[in-house]
Amino acid sequence: MVDRRRRSVRTALVAEALRVALAGRVRTDPSGGLDIVDLGGGTGGFAVPLAADGHRVTVVDPSPDALASLERRARDEGVSELVRGIQGDAGELPGLAGKASADAVLCHGVLEVVDDPAQALLAMGSVLREGGVLSLLVAQRNAVVLARALAGHLSEARVALQDPDGRWGTNDPMPRRFDEAGITTQLAEAGFLVHTIHGVRTFADLVPAAFVDSEPGAAESLADLERAASEHPAFRAIATQLHILATR
Repeated sequence: MVDRRRRSVRTALVAEALRVALAGRVRTDPSGGLDIVDLGGGTGGFAVPLAADGHRVTVVDPSPDALASLERRARDEGVSELVRGIQGDAGELPGLAGKASADAVLCHGVLEVVDDPAQALLAMGSVLREGGVLSLLVAQRNAVVLARALAGHLSEARVALQDPDGRWGTNDPMPRRFDEAGITTQLAEAGFLVHTIHGVRTFADLVPAAFVDSEPGAAESLADLERAASEHPAFRAIATQLHILATR
């Protein structure tokens, strides 16, 4: 099981960048928070902290178990009135959340598994109000090529390098991965303007867990290194994930 400190390193950069983007969003109600839709938000890892910041968050997720956990988590944190869970998926998003209803949409680790990424992006765009923020987190092809090679699976690394969906074989559990050029093109075609791209988990998946767990200050140092490298193109190119902030 991944240690909580290790999970924090993996998500901190995304949370920080998202909060900065949301701070720049003009609020429909100046006295209240923003309206946020979290597609595939599961148990509320992002939704509940955002609600704690005063935002109203609708989580759309296909799993009833995840939504039940979300409800308990929101209740435990005292933000039940700001968090709503709806069972559904990307294709149903406009009907479930409402068109032009959100100041921001989160799509973290979802575009890899939907039936049609292009249609999912269009659906997310339709839910956003003018100038609304999309926070998109996707798995990157380059990272799996490097990971399979370092693990000694050289033929699988070559397959992942050449496969249109960035998969290393038929047993690969990930339906697709993206590269930076491909995902930015898809966003442009869906009418989004990309503002920032960060590399996420550039080092966090490579540094031994035992070191992070046992060495004093290691988790903080790793987080600082991730933050410093996140915008460098050379390091961003090998990050496990890409975090993209765009507006519609």
